Amino acid sequence: MLSFDTNGEFSQNYKFLIGSILPRPIAVVSTLNNDGTNNVAPFSFFTAVSAKPMIVAFSPLIRSSTGEMKDTAKNILNNKEFVINIVSQEIAEKVNLTSTELDYGQDEFEFAGLTPLDSELIGPKRIKESLIHFECKYRDHLSYGDQPGCGQIITGEVIKVHVDESIYENGRINTQKLNPVGRGAGNDWFKCDSTFTMERLMKAQIQK
Repeated sequence: MLSFDTNGEFSQNYKFLIGSILPRPIAVVSTLNNDGTNNVAPFSFFTAVSAKPMIVAFSPLIRSSTGEMKDTAKNILNNKEFVINIVSQEIAEKVNLTSTELDYGQDEFEFAGLTPLDSELIGPKRIKESLIHFECKYRDHLSYGDQPGCGQIITGEVIKVHVDESIYENGRINTQKLNPVGRGAGNDWFKCDSTFTMERLMKAQIQK
């Protein structure tokens, strides 16, 4: 087995992370810029943290191209609100377009051909074409540096969940109908259209 130190170029560490932690779910995060325009960007360092309170987290890295904090992170720290939109295969190409580094204030909804939808409790728009939306209030922030490749953790409390009727059955989200996708290494994406089942060895299960 090969072994590597992690004190070299950040790009090597990044490749180990994205080539090992697979597949990674994608948070498409919509925020408002300071001038009120929309911002949308995808992040694959994303996970759930807590059920009650309902907390989610994602990790935007410092831009490798400019060494600056990404607009999404700036907006959340300024405005304290954001929406996480879940990606289905049907909108994957449009979501990929939102990763384009546009000028600040240029609307990624318009650029990617996605439809902004008003949220109920916060300012940032939801993506109409997404089948699940989490309206979030900023909760916590941890930073691990300000150099290219440095990460941070932003958590949000989900205060409203929206689920399309077509994928909600008997109190659960139908994975096959959601048809989610994940990220891999480089330009790789994963289809999640094949599942298998194993009984968990727990005394109590919320979902069986």
